[in-house]
Amino acid sequence: MIRRTLLTLAAAAVALAACGQGAEKAAGPGAPLIVGATAVPHAEILEHIKPLLAAEGVNIEIKVFNDYVQPNTQLAERRLDVNYFQTRPYLDEFNASRGSDLVTVAGVHVEPLGAYSRRFRTLAELPQGAQVAVPNDASSIGRSLILLQKAGLIRLKDPANPLQSLRDIVDNPRGLRFRELESATLPRVLDQVDMAVINTNYALDAGLKPRTDALTLEGADSPYVNYLVARPDNRTDPRIVALAAMLRSQAVKDFIARKYDGAVIPAA
Repeated sequence: MIRRTLLTLAAAAVALAACGQGAEKAAGPGAPLIVGATAVPHAEILEHIKPLLAAEGVNIEIKVFNDYVQPNTQLAERRLDVNYFQTRPYLDEFNASRGSDLVTVAGVHVEPLGAYSRRFRTLAELPQGAQVAVPNDASSIGRSLILLQKAGLIRLKDPANPLQSLRDIVDNPRGLRFRELESATLPRVLDQVDMAVINTNYALDAGLKPRTDALTLEGADSPYVNYLVARPDNRTDPRIVALAAMLRSQAVKDFIARKYDGAVIPAA
């Protein structure tokens, strides 16, 4: 079933490119597709499907990053063919700030954002004036503040705005003191702050277990889906279409359920 789906989608992509939709001429069938990803869970998922794709004639080369900027920068510079690590709000903010035009190809999974602490076991234990570390990129800090509002720790001016900033906090009854840091550094400072809001890929990479270790965690209804992302000129490359189909397949959904025990949730 997966083979028939991949071949059908690949054939459709070739036909679309031939009709002058602006896609580049497809690379040869043996050319490797260079995919940028963060280590956990993205690169792990890609490693799992690598032999499955190879059996279909699609070879992927996985390049692992420990930050969120370089995978997009290198994709825009054509040093990557595609990447898999980010949410749409992050991509939108990146495109707006960098003048790029990267595009989503397929939504794959959700990583519920969580707040963690080495010093306290519950949110109720957080003291007055507690220091809270949050990601410093625009989309992640907004998402973090929405999580903290849902937990009852703060109140925001516009709870529905995904691009909240610290200036949008209108009520902070515990006097929380916020420290903005690069997302990748947050697990490393967990011993130095009272609480840190950490993206699940970095939490998993640091050995944290979101379902049991997080003091508060987004639900399965989180709108922050992680996407496979390409450029407008190559989004219909048959190899990318095949990769997207595999990432959305039941085989990958089953792998995610088995491997991550609810810390990563397949997108609807």
